[in-house]
Order: sequence, then structure tokens, then C-alpha cells
Amino acid sequence: MKAMVYHKYGSPDELKLEEVTKPTPKDDEVLVKIKASSINRADLYMLKGSPFVIRLENGFTPKKKILGADIAGQVEAVGKNVKEFKVGDEVFGDISANGWGGFAEYVSVKENALVAKPTNITFEEAAAVPMASVTALQGLQDKGQIQPNQKVLIYGASGGVGTWAVQISKSFGTHVTAVCSTRNVEMIRSLGANEVIDYTKEDFSENGKRYDLILAANGNLPLAKYKNALTSNGIYVCTGGSLKQIFSSLIFGSKQVKNLSSKPNKKDLLFVQELLANRKIKSVIDKTFPLIELADAFRYFESGKVKGKVVISH
Repeated sequence: MKAMVYHKYGSPDELKLEEVTKPTPKDDEVLVKIKASSINRADLYMLKGSPFVIRLENGFTPKKKILGADIAGQVEAVGKNVKEFKVGDEVFGDISANGWGGFAEYVSVKENALVAKPTNITFEEAAAVPMASVTALQGLQDKGQIQPNQKVLIYGASGGVGTWAVQISKSFGTHVTAVCSTRNVEMIRSLGANEVIDYTKEDFSENGKRYDLILAANGNLPLAKYKNALTSNGIYVCTGGSLKQIFSSLIFGSKQVKNLSSKPNKKDLLFVQELLANRKIKSVIDKTFPLIELADAFRYFESGKVKGKVVISH
């Protein structure tokens, strides 16, 4: 089978199309013919081998040579112990806990990494879902303890995690304020945000408003700015952004300041799947690239101009 492979850490130029052995599913695995995948910041970290902790986990030369965590596709074969899926089923999931490998024609993974694809969304839309939506959900629910009628602020609302966070917050019955740049204001408003703040024109931390929950999906703001905008019992959750912002939330973590290191979770993905099936949330896809143009897709992803997700068609 064909796959986009990298043999050393570095730029997107390291990604090359190669012929590799097609996997055979083990007894508890499902072989998926991948129809679409998507890029996450975790893929970029793995490609670059930075921050350094990546190399401690993935080796000083990459042990996992095929990136890609988010996949959507069709079941081609199942191991003898697989109970949930059968040949022909349409599935999607985050396979980062199963060795990655999404930027390829096929992958073999344990069935607990996958859920059924709703019939009302495409493979491309499904591929945009897993890691980013579950990150948003875990940040809001597990760390942020989100409740109906709360005032929630999403900083970095136009990116992969941010677009899901706005929509998932709304599904909990909250009042959502989203922060983004000028060019993304209308897009974010269309996702259901009650208020949208253009950070180029207004500093949310200085307008006197207070929030029960702030989720930072991107950015490089000092921790003090977020804390200044919290209610007395409010919670700030960092799910991404600059390394400085992430480390700040780790070092100064408290009841009010939390850092999320998200992990694949089937229960959480099923929660998102139901919202998708009921049309309460939707994928935001900026651009779709063919697999052969994966390096170009990574370059675009790095540009910082992406609205929602960058998807790869197979």
C-alpha cells in the first residue's frame, strides 16, 4: 500500500510517498481502508520532533514513521475477536494510541479506537472530528466542569479545537463568547456564538466582563489576563497555544487554573458522534488536500491562517 512516510524529524519536506506493507489485522483489530484523514497540531509536533519530549517517546529517529491520528474510512477486514464492527461498516476515530498511521491507504487498529460514522456526514467531515472535538469536550467537561447557563469564553475560537469548543459549549446550554481575528468573526458567529470579540480591536480581559469558564485553544497571553476575566469561582482551562502559555498553566495550576493533556476516549467520541448525528454540531473544514500533497497541507496548516481543520482525501 502507499503511505506518506518520514524517516527523520524536520520540515514537511521530509514526507515522502512510499510503498509499505499493508497491515494484517490481529485478532482484536479492524483493518480500515482510509477515505480521509486530518492534520492536528500533535502531527506537527511529531513531524518536527519538538518539543523535545516527543523524541523521548518516539525515538531520536522516528519509530512511528507514518503520522496521522484522525481517520475516517470503511472496514475491510476484522480479527476473529472483533464484535462491534463488520466488513463494510463506515467508521472514524483517533488512532494516536494505536501507533498512528493515518496518512496511508490502510491502517489496522483496535476496535475501541473507532466508532460508527454518522450517515449524515461525509468521510471528510468525519475525519475532521476525533482529536480536536474530544480535546474540546474534555477541556470543557472534565477540566472546566461546564454547566448550563454559564458564561463561557473560548479564546482561539477559529482553529480546530476552538470551532468545536464553541459548538459543544452551546450544546450544553451556555452563553458563549468567542475570541478570534477580524476575518473569522462571521464564521464564528455562524457556529452559534452569542458574542464574538475581535482581539485586534478589543482586549477581553479589560472590558469588565467575567466568565465562569474560559477555554484557551490558542494564543500567547499571560495567565494573569485570563484570571482577570474569571468570576470568583471561575475556571481557566488551557488546551493549547504557545509553549509558554501551556507551561504557565502547568506551573501555576490550581482549582481555577487547569491544563489539559487530552487522550483518545471512546465514550467522549460517542458523545460527539451523537451531537453530529443530531446536527447540533458540524465540522469546519478550511481546505482539503490529496494525500500526495500532504507536505503542502502541513505547510498550509503551519501558516496560522486555518479556519477549523485541514483535511486529507485518500
